[in-house]
Amino acid sequence: MLLRTRFAPSPTGLMHVGNAFAALQCQKWAADHHAQLLLRIEDIDHTRCKPEYTQQIIDDLRWLGLKWDGEVRKQSEHLDCYHQALLTLNELEVIYPCFCTRKHIQQEIGRMGVAPHKEDLCDPYPGTCRHIPHSERSRRMASEPFAWRLDCHKASKRVPSTLFWLDHQQQQHMVQPQQLGDIVIARKDIGVSYHLAVVVDDALQSISHIIRGEDLYSSTPIHRLLQALLKLPSPSYQHHRLIHDAEGKRLAKRNQSTTLTSLRHAGISNYTLRQFLMRENSSWPFKDDQTAAYIASQLGSLP
Repeated sequence: MLLRTRFAPSPTGLMHVGNAFAALQCQKWAADHHAQLLLRIEDIDHTRCKPEYTQQIIDDLRWLGLKWDGEVRKQSEHLDCYHQALLTLNELEVIYPCFCTRKHIQQEIGRMGVAPHKEDLCDPYPGTCRHIPHSERSRRMASEPFAWRLDCHKASKRVPSTLFWLDHQQQQHMVQPQQLGDIVIARKDIGVSYHLAVVVDDALQSISHIIRGEDLYSSTPIHRLLQALLKLPSPSYQHHRLIHDAEGKRLAKRNQSTTLTSLRHAGISNYTLRQFLMRENSSWPFKDDQTAAYIASQLGSLP
């Protein structure tokens, strides 16, 4: 069996140190298992992704020392694949159009008088549009913006009751579709969502193992459900730890975490950064207001 994994960043900003750590985790797994490593650019959200960031990501990864097999796959160049998967789900009658805004959803939850269950926190949707008659759906779809939601109740009847996904130790994790919530899998403004696109890509690229951060652990049951509905193979999953900053927050673009571009322009070597990030239990002990030049000067002397 050909072992294959992928690193799949989104070009919504410059790569930061946390992204570098994730890329190195993928590279280490591939090297340890004599597997192929692919690079995929997940750029379907044209409202947030920018072409200039795509090239910067590639340049930063090359500087970091990441080597990948084959051509870089860009999701924006394969929209037809995702739309076909959406059509399949529609034919299975496991999706429905949702016309609610975020404000409307919160109002509906408030009127229900209950807080969403813990397992539904990723998408606390009360099912407002689930039972709209087909005739009304068609009329409203012609003039109103909408999203496609997965009907978790109908989906649960289309898959085995013993549905599970495997982790890297071959441990089984059961999937309970009705606890996932009616997640959004496509939007009119950007087409399909991350969940559907990534499942299709992993199948088309014959990904056998997925190495990604523990922040995506809650997405794995969703992806396994979509794989079962679309009759796609299911890879094994490994969710690695995340890098946190001096205040204990995980590194993220929205927190303006230290970028690879700033570090390499400040003169730090990729070897120094790689050695630092791959230490056991490493964190990023620098504050946001410290300059890249200062960080570069300190990295080599840290224990």
